[in-house]
Amino acid sequence: MDVAILSAFLISLIAATLRVATPLLLGTVGEIINERSGVLNLGIEGIMFLSAFVGFAVAAQLNAAGIGAYLWLGLAAAVVAGMCASLLMGFFAITLGVNQHVAGLGITLLCTSLALFGFRLVFGSSDVLPSVDPFPQLAFLGSVPVIAPIFEQYLLTYLGFLVVVPLTWWLFYRTRYGLNLRTVGENPEAADAAGVSVARTRYLALAFGGGLMGAAGAFLSLAQLGAFSPGIIAGRGWVCIALVIFARWDPVRAVWGALLFGGVYALQLRLQTLGFELPFELFLALPYVVTIIALAIAGRNAAYPGAYLKAYRRE
Repeated sequence: MDVAILSAFLISLIAATLRVATPLLLGTVGEIINERSGVLNLGIEGIMFLSAFVGFAVAAQLNAAGIGAYLWLGLAAAVVAGMCASLLMGFFAITLGVNQHVAGLGITLLCTSLALFGFRLVFGSSDVLPSVDPFPQLAFLGSVPVIAPIFEQYLLTYLGFLVVVPLTWWLFYRTRYGLNLRTVGENPEAADAAGVSVARTRYLALAFGGGLMGAAGAFLSLAQLGAFSPGIIAGRGWVCIALVIFARWDPVRAVWGALLFGGVYALQLRLQTLGFELPFELFLALPYVVTIIALAIAGRNAAYPGAYLKAYRRE
């Protein structure tokens, strides 16, 4: 292969990896915040799906009304939808103390049904999917040769890698709330004895994490696609749960997990265009197979939070 062609291939692969990794990173960090408080939020798949719909529906309606900031308002609506759905998960898991697996799967089914029903209600059953002009890509290094395409990314991509991850790390390890959060996730009895409200700490964690899940869903509908479809999430929520274990509940390590899946996903798309005579289903399965293998290797002897999946009741 010619050096110039290989260079262009690698540059485009890296750029696509960052774009594909963005919703995974946001969703994974949101799930990490939830799980560090002791709550496994299996509703993430449905929360991302509902948020993708809410963000797109709000943006489409505001765009039709001639409101210029429709994309940002749609993003805000998606974040709020993610927070509300995650707080509903908190009501079941924290207040009622029901089984978190059952509650999470119920949230996924509920959010998915609401999104599909809402889509038919708002846009009808037309075969033509509605669309909006998505967030533009920003070219920060447009004048720099060769590597400029790598930095032609969405603002949400920059915010995810350069703001969300550092802020989450700082929240975990440099703030009183982060100390309380980690204590609640490890030993809620000790946190309660020290005067920390276990329920409030967990609810706040679910709200923060749910907002990031909402932003992850909105990225797909308002940036990457500019449209909403029933298969828009495509199992990314379940991948985020696997990446949490891969990252060992650390937001910085989550970057590498998101980049791994994003890189393999972007690679399989390009392999399909090179003329390999293989069923395309094999290419589509490749990122998920790699994720499972990475999880099996990195997740061995993973130290789960001490209060993982455990509802807390005061004696």
